[in-house]
Amino acid sequence: MDVSGVQTTKSTTTNGTDTKSPSSTIDYNAFLQLLIAQMKNQDPTSPTDMTQYMSQFAQLSQVEQSIQTNTKLDSLLSSNALLQADGLIGRTATFTSSDGVETTGKIAAVNIIQGGAVATLENGTKVLLGPGITIS
Repeated sequence: MDVSGVQTTKSTTTNGTDTKSPSSTIDYNAFLQLLIAQMKNQDPTSPTDMTQYMSQFAQLSQVEQSIQTNTKLDSLLSSNALLQADGLIGRTATFTSSDGVETTGKIAAVNIIQGGAVATLENGTKVLLGPGITIS
């Protein structure tokens, strides 16, 4: 059964050793190749019902649409975070540090990280923007 072009594992190297992990993607062409191979190699005395094939195709379509939606949503959220970060530069941030000292400073830069944003004040102090920070 020839299903060339279908990747089922990916190899990564950590400390000189190869590890295998399952791939999380399959495209329409690979799915159709698998479907054709399945149809060619089915038992002729007990063929698979066509509704099962259509069900598999519909499920693949739904998963691919979900992946595309998530990708677009991630892009939209990143754009929104950048717009909000731009509005913070030049404003004053007030917060209480972990040692209990209240700190105030003008925001010089904002870095977007996974899970939020980090403001860099003019004095070099970096603070994770979140609860407990007042922006004025």
